[in-house]
Amino acid sequence: MPERSWADGAPIKLGYAKCAHCLPMALTPGLAQGVSIEATGFNSGNDVLTALVSKSIDVAQVTYLHYVTALDKGFDVVAISGEVNGGSECLSAPALNLPKGDWAAFKALIEKGKAAGSPLKVAASRGNAQDIHMRGAFAKQGIDVNKDVQFVNIPNPSDHIAALRRGEIDMVCSVEPFASQIRAAGAGNSFVLPYDQAAGNLTNIIVTRSDVIAARRADVQATVAAVVAMVDKIKADRSVWAGVIVKQTGLDKTIAEAALDNAFPDYAIHKPETIAIAKMMKDLKYVATDVTALIDKTTDYSFLQAATKRSKNELGY
Repeated sequence: MPERSWADGAPIKLGYAKCAHCLPMALTPGLAQGVSIEATGFNSGNDVLTALVSKSIDVAQVTYLHYVTALDKGFDVVAISGEVNGGSECLSAPALNLPKGDWAAFKALIEKGKAAGSPLKVAASRGNAQDIHMRGAFAKQGIDVNKDVQFVNIPNPSDHIAALRRGEIDMVCSVEPFASQIRAAGAGNSFVLPYDQAAGNLTNIIVTRSDVIAARRADVQATVAAVVAMVDKIKADRSVWAGVIVKQTGLDKTIAEAALDNAFPDYAIHKPETIAIAKMMKDLKYVATDVTALIDKTTDYSFLQAATKRSKNELGY
């Protein structure tokens, strides 16, 4: 028996985070056919995952990192679709005068700070995709975020710009559209897109729970179909996407449009890369266990296959 019962015709409660590549999920209720979707924005992917595992929502847009973390903690999650990837950028405080992409210069600044007993302060929103993208990219350059710099956790990405302006941090790995906001305001300079690590530019994934699938398979199918329709829509017309960002964040249209230069709509679930992410997270001690064996068991391609009429191999298997 399913663990939870739903009234006939009850909406699918869907949660998403407030970032440029997450906000298009707000379009899904208007694209749904055969199901009512109630979409709610949360401050972060951590909040969305908490809502899913506590059964406050039925379907969640989170990140690949959240999915792996959930498996590590033994939570009941099932991956059912991709959504949008990208959106990560490391930005340095203007006072550093750090040339874009110059890792040698950055490492020299790190050593200078350590020698002076004043390590560089590097921020991210711990637990989101940008955090793991940054940690992986830094590790590839021989930089340990826990030892070589002082990590600063700023839970809400919208607060990144203020921390830079106040001089509280020297670098941040932020998410769009807030990265574009930081650049446009002159609060930070672009350093790198941190995709040179096992996760690449993979960011968002749609997950649900096994009890939701058991009780409402047709509704989950219709929800995935709405996600696919949304991805196709924003691929075809970026102005729709920019409009959602402006409406949901109140940011300027120019910033919203700039944010889309580092975002890649993609409903595939990239299993080999997901396994690589899980291994990297274990190596970085981000998770306690090796969950790679669980990824195949907790990824269900059937909904994507039905919605797209494509094979598993064409959908990232």
